[in-house]
Amino acid sequence: MTISRRSLLKATAAASAIGTFHIGRANAQSAEFTYKYANNLPVAHPMNQRANEAAAKIKEETKGRVEIQIFPNNQLGSDTDMLSQVRSGGVEFFTLSPLILSTLVANASLSGIGFAFPNYDAVWKAMDGELGTYVRGQINKANLVVMDKIWDNGFRQITSSKGPINTPDDLKGFKIRVPVSPLWTSMFTAFQSAPASINFAEVYTALQTKIVDGQENPLAIISTAKLFEVQKYLSLTNHMWDGFWFLANRRAWEKLPEDLRAIVARNINAAALLEREDVAKLNAGLQGELASKGMAINEPKAEAFRDALRKAGFYAEWKKKYGDEAWAILEKAVGSPLS
Repeated sequence: MTISRRSLLKATAAASAIGTFHIGRANAQSAEFTYKYANNLPVAHPMNQRANEAAAKIKEETKGRVEIQIFPNNQLGSDTDMLSQVRSGGVEFFTLSPLILSTLVANASLSGIGFAFPNYDAVWKAMDGELGTYVRGQINKANLVVMDKIWDNGFRQITSSKGPINTPDDLKGFKIRVPVSPLWTSMFTAFQSAPASINFAEVYTALQTKIVDGQENPLAIISTAKLFEVQKYLSLTNHMWDGFWFLANRRAWEKLPEDLRAIVARNINAAALLEREDVAKLNAGLQGELASKGMAINEPKAEAFRDALRKAGFYAEWKKKYGDEAWAILEKAVGSPLS
């Protein structure tokens, strides 16, 4: 299966027009275990495409005993709502960014520390290795089950209406929209920016009316939200990497016999690896796509930004919050000291 750039760009329209996205709901009554999987991404995003394939394989390999219904695009509520539902059992599966999961599991956001990872090779080595093992252990303590392989959202980039972001000095006084997260606010405050927490539904208007000068998101979101219409400059800062942990309600998971759990986990983890490849291909194509829409693209060097964060005490602050053990695991994964 190939996820095309065109299919992703249709995501917003498709998500508003389509109902629940799932496998074989009409036959759900015959399944021994009918579980709901909720997420916040459009139908056409690779995560939903690959999850759809995985659900079909799970149904086939379990001989119809396990039925997974997929509810994309925040159909079952906000991230906070769905996190509450997966904890209570209202939904059995949910994918969530570790940066947002940190509202429940403090050290889940360790993988999102600013300018930690130089490239995807470093990300996957860390998240499929000791760092991922550590974070999953923290998640398990919160009475959730988490699959072994994290799915990809992407490196986050900065867009601007004022000019390119080439150095940390370009961020001084820069009014930037950030999600509601202490990690985001802390990092841009360290750069002497003016971070503003704004609901994503209001971001386009905030950029258009110059309430903020810019924002930051992975390329796919910059494209699908048409931010190129109100932002001239795209700086490939790769300042944070973000992914999605595939979470399960513990009671629902343990109700599955061991052989069925093995089938479900194997297919979900395999789908995560395929989704990573899809996102990488999409990102490569989207740079050209956004340039054709008139965006001026630049690639600043990360080390100057890391130095600025060190001098501002950002890394020291978060090392204290995460603890020495967690920070040592992060630095080992990154391959160099941050603080």
